[in-house]
Amino acid sequence: MSNSVNLLALFFLGALLAAAAELPYGGWIQIPVLSLIWWRMCQQSIPSIKNQFISGMSFGLGYFVLGLWWIYISLHDVGGMHTAVSCLAVFLLAAGMALFFSSASLCLSLPRRKYLTGLMLAASWVLVEYLRSIVLTGFPWMGFAEAQFNGPFAPAAPFFGGLACTFLVVWISWEITELRKNVVFSSYRIISAIVLAQLASFWTFTKPIGEPLSVRLIQGNFEQSLKFNPKAIEEQFSFYTNAIESQSADLIITPETAYPWPQSNLPSGLLGSLQQFSNNTSSNVLLGVIGETSGSTEVKYTNRALGLSPNAPTYQYDKSHLVPFGEFIPPGFHWFVNAFQVPMSDFARGTLEQNPFSVIRSGKDTIHAAITICYEDVFGGELASRIHQSSKPVNLLINMTNLAWFGDSQAPAQQLRLSQLRSLETGLPALRATNTGVTAALGPDGKVLSQLGEFTQGVLNLKIQAYSGTTPYVIWGNAPILGLSCLLLILGLIRSKRI
Repeated sequence: MSNSVNLLALFFLGALLAAAAELPYGGWIQIPVLSLIWWRMCQQSIPSIKNQFISGMSFGLGYFVLGLWWIYISLHDVGGMHTAVSCLAVFLLAAGMALFFSSASLCLSLPRRKYLTGLMLAASWVLVEYLRSIVLTGFPWMGFAEAQFNGPFAPAAPFFGGLACTFLVVWISWEITELRKNVVFSSYRIISAIVLAQLASFWTFTKPIGEPLSVRLIQGNFEQSLKFNPKAIEEQFSFYTNAIESQSADLIITPETAYPWPQSNLPSGLLGSLQQFSNNTSSNVLLGVIGETSGSTEVKYTNRALGLSPNAPTYQYDKSHLVPFGEFIPPGFHWFVNAFQVPMSDFARGTLEQNPFSVIRSGKDTIHAAITICYEDVFGGELASRIHQSSKPVNLLINMTNLAWFGDSQAPAQQLRLSQLRSLETGLPALRATNTGVTAALGPDGKVLSQLGEFTQGVLNLKIQAYSGTTPYVIWGNAPILGLSCLLLILGLIRSKRI
């Protein structure tokens, strides 16, 4: 079979791997698809570094072009960018992400050891995925771990995080390709890994605390293209304000930038009226607003969650991990913003040491919630570190999101899986308030307890049980799986040189 046909096959297998993630049992389905990918990558007569790199690029391109195509919607449909330029931008991003997959595949060019090759491949994948989360502020979207919420290795997440799920997926998918060479030993590894992972699900590290909270999650379903239309903004303000004040609850949450206007320019009396509502009804309210920094000659905006609690000082959380180009401009690209006059696209960062939001309830336990805004839900290690270092015990996760940028695509479902993985890793329930979906409540095991339909305007009323306790992953973070991966790679490289 010609090399070009093999590369084309790898491209389509990569696309199939991305499509499998969207299926109900996607985490299981991805494992045999990955096995086919490893098998095809090992069919080359000369397993050189160059050939493996190109093969990894082909498979990675197929995976990320299909998995990230929704970025086209934000560039073309919302941003008004030319079709060709939008397509090129998506392709270049996919190619950039595929470079990481190519790098992880290079260990297949080394002399293959019966017991070490699969472990080295898994270790390489873990290290490269970690790098993908930190290089240029990181973009770890569409990792294998989030699909494992619907796969066999999800129970590893509370112990060693999503990267451990990635390790097991890659390793066991390699062992499937080895079945034809050593059916007994590879079968033993495959079955043992799956059984041990399933047994791990019987361990729990968090437990219920206090009485359940009454919660109202508000989904406005406002088009992103209307964000800077004064009349549309007025209607948006009116909807969210009326929805908040229509009924009390222990906790009321709006989506990210539900009030898409600088905080100091909000309608006169709006925040005062909402604070009075909070005081009178004993309701805690979280608002998505545009914050402003102080103490500088130049006003800088922030993506802010503003908290109002009964007879308490105002709380604020400013988003720390910003989206490149969407929320901050990388060095050397400010000319783009100046040329096109993109409004509020260079936000200031919040610090990583911000306190959780305290949900105050008269005569009941105060519940502390760790807040993430949209894209921050992707970074499990950062969230775990924040919870571990928090001065107050965290009992609940809250994510405020606006995915209207990406229209009717798989982006909301992808981020829902990321939220589910975060709940698994931390053992904490989660609340998701979004503009267009998926607005939902998750249990400490990540399972959806209740949700609103996408692209509908409404309010989700529910009860949520807060939890206390700490998982091993929150304590250790990614250190154990990264350390193991480094040791396996070093061992593999030493052994390969002895051949």
